[in-house]
Amino acid sequence: MESCFYDVFPRKKVLIGMLHLAGNSPAEKIERALEERRIYEEEGLDGAIVEDYHGDIQDVISVLSLFRQNSSQMLTGVNVLRDPYLAFGLANKFGARFVQFDTIQASPSNSKNNHKFNEKLYFSLKNRYPDICIFGGVRFKYVPETGKSLGDDLCDGMYKADAVVTTGPGTGIETPTKKLRDFRAIMRNFPLIVGAGVNDKNIKEQINICDGAIIGSYIKGGDTLAPVQREKVRRLVDLVKG
Repeated sequence: MESCFYDVFPRKKVLIGMLHLAGNSPAEKIERALEERRIYEEEGLDGAIVEDYHGDIQDVISVLSLFRQNSSQMLTGVNVLRDPYLAFGLANKFGARFVQFDTIQASPSNSKNNHKFNEKLYFSLKNRYPDICIFGGVRFKYVPETGKSLGDDLCDGMYKADAVVTTGPGTGIETPTKKLRDFRAIMRNFPLIVGAGVNDKNIKEQINICDGAIIGSYIKGGDTLAPVQREKVRRLVDLVKG
């Protein structure tokens, strides 16, 4: 299937910031998400992902609704950890351009994210919303592996998604550069995103391998509950695009 990644992100070397929806109340979560998106846009990131990491589905809806009311040039993505299939409908309703699935492959049950990948439902939604770009996780953090070869996993991922996202073993933990090189050798020119552990020490090497990076823990001082630090966002942008 042809990828729409470069239609959505025409610039090379895409940087996307996470919105983890931290806060002590729904109002604070919304306020922080708006402020973090403003920082991301002012410092030159290409997009932001609204994720229910510290919030719930209602927080995601509230933030997306406010984003639509407060217009911005920043591209918005959606990742619903508790029920990823909801992301398609939310993206369509609120004008988000892309969604992320932490896994797009059948694997043993996983208590954190996708308990069981529903391929039939996934393709039904993908076909219903063809203009929504999909970031699909392959060998992603906290997701049990399929037991298949890397080549088989990546061929499957490239068939199902518009960009493949991969990580190291956990949030904030560096994705091994060798893993990214192994992915790239098989994927060739297909869009590849490094999805965790990006920092000012590794971003130049990793972004040379990948088409983009999702940044989160580093720009919050290693704590997803903490506010975004503008100077850290600027540092990464300068290293990639300066």
